[in-house]
Amino acid sequence: METQLLIIKNGNDYIRVKEDHFLVCGLDKASVFPMNKLEIVKAHVVAMEKEHGWQGRIHRLILREEPLA
Repeated sequence: METQLLIIKNGNDYIRVKEDHFLVCGLDKASVFPMNKLEIVKAHVVAMEKEHGWQGRIHRLILREEPLA
């Protein structure tokens, strides 16, 4: 099974969105969004650029699930 999610990156860093605040973090703490929330993610990127001057980029995170054995 494969799942696609949206994430926001600033350079090599991932972004966590928490109550309209933006935090730099690692992948394990990054905010992830379903693909149908693209417009919300775009709005977060615009707000992040206005608030911090960061050049956010939206990336597609592709997760593939399969048995370990």
